[in-house]
Amino acid sequence: MTYELYYWPQIQGRGEFVRLALEEAGAPYVDVARGPKGMDALMAFMNSDNERPPFAPPFLKAGDILIGQTANILGFLGQRHGLAPADEYGRLWAHELQLTVADFLVEIHDTHHPLGASLYYEDQRSEAARRTALFLQERAPKFLGYFERILARNGAGDYMIGTALTYVDLSMLQIVKGLQYAFPNAMARLATHCPKLIALAERVAARPRIAAYLASPTRIPFNEHGIFRHYPELDSQSNPPMAQQKKKR
Repeated sequence: MTYELYYWPQIQGRGEFVRLALEEAGAPYVDVARGPKGMDALMAFMNSDNERPPFAPPFLKAGDILIGQTANILGFLGQRHGLAPADEYGRLWAHELQLTVADFLVEIHDTHHPLGASLYYEDQRSEAARRTALFLQERAPKFLGYFERILARNGAGDYMIGTALTYVDLSMLQIVKGLQYAFPNAMARLATHCPKLIALAERVAARPRIAAYLASPTRIPFNEHGIFRHYPELDSQSNPPMAQQKKKR
């Protein structure tokens, strides 16, 4: 069976987490919106009378099944293609970690769009600078530190869960690479606090299918339209520390 992935054609976004799982699994798939009349097909699903319509991309069509929400799709693919733990408790744990990734992505996105996605970045520069300072000093260390602890406490192997790669490890690759693109200066500093996570991302990136995908034109480059955006002014090393910001109130 060939899967049909529906996601915006110009960005990695949340769809990239699904693409990485499909690529690692070696599963045949079509990235529908990147093909002829693909956006028409995507919008047709969004506007259809289907009794279970997806709220937003990404969504995946597997035969007669239509699945929305990134974590939900990954749970489905993980169980089908050996990218999730075999036991129920393990699968729930993987799903929990992926939902935490989803929470992190919202905060990453809001660094450049703190007031709303309907406004251009240029309309909220000052707010974005303040939000990013808080994110880099508080929220990014909190999330990265959490994932680092989970990895360190998994004494069974070099993965987030158990002794084998799961879709959560693939998501860690995307998180690390995305943050390194968006905030290279800040990540150079934060990397000293999450060395195991950085090493995991490099190991996953070196896996044969993932390495081939990352080097191929199929992989959409990071750009300033997706979740991870590089604005040099937001990655400035001169962001005032939290103590100074609080004194200004």
